[in-house]
Amino acid sequence: MRSSELGFFGLRTAPFSKELDDAELWLPTSKQVLVDDLEAALLERASVLLVGEPGVGKTCVLRALRHRLPQAGFRLTYCHNATLGRRDFYRYLCHALGLQPTSSAANLFLAVERHVHELRRDQVHPVFLLDEAHLLHPDMMAHLHILLNHEWDSRALLSIVLVGLPELEGRMALRSHRSLLTRIHHRFLIEPATVDDTAEYVAFRLKGAGADHELFSRESLAALHELASGSLREIDRLASAAMRESARRKRKLVDRDVVARAAETLTLSSSLG
Repeated sequence: MRSSELGFFGLRTAPFSKELDDAELWLPTSKQVLVDDLEAALLERASVLLVGEPGVGKTCVLRALRHRLPQAGFRLTYCHNATLGRRDFYRYLCHALGLQPTSSAANLFLAVERHVHELRRDQVHPVFLLDEAHLLHPDMMAHLHILLNHEWDSRALLSIVLVGLPELEGRMALRSHRSLLTRIHHRFLIEPATVDDTAEYVAFRLKGAGADHELFSRESLAALHELASGSLREIDRLASAAMRESARRKRKLVDRDVVARAAETLTLSSSLG
């Protein structure tokens, strides 16, 4: 949003920007419980499957988890490029861990394995967060269970958190990936925001940006929720567009018709783009 639009609503900053610290993230009660469950799973040294539709808050949950876990006892490594083959994946992982990449896939794997054992000696539990895991290369998905197979399965030296769209669970149910699925002891689904969640979320973001009064009518919040289908990402996009449209109309309260017009504009822009 432009500074003139922010000034029109009496805001200091853009309310629906992604630029938030982990400690400032908003989570409804349902997602706070989910973060509790994820933390408990990792404290057990378990691996996790976390799935949800696009925009429902998977990344927010991961960031809240990162903020929650004790830094002294865990080493979190976030990997977002899931389309790499086995060799390039381990090379990428070596870079993320600060290790010197080697030439062969076998040596890359051994370098990661040695590092995991070193962390274990230092009483640090490594956690690999693999985002967009529904896009994992078949070779890499078929090999992931080997990372979890330490010392004859007698102890878990690391945890893997697989994050992706719901079809990820279907891929893992295939016979070729059953060995991995049986090592994932906790499986969670992130649900879309409810209509009450949407209203609470919008109020939270507006207050953080400096608002001291309501800027969206109750009807506009209901429309916002319906049009965004409970996706926080879409709520951010649509709410920002609605505020811009409302500022152009010199309306300090965003109404339902403004939200509808903003949605039409975004749809038209997408079709032309």
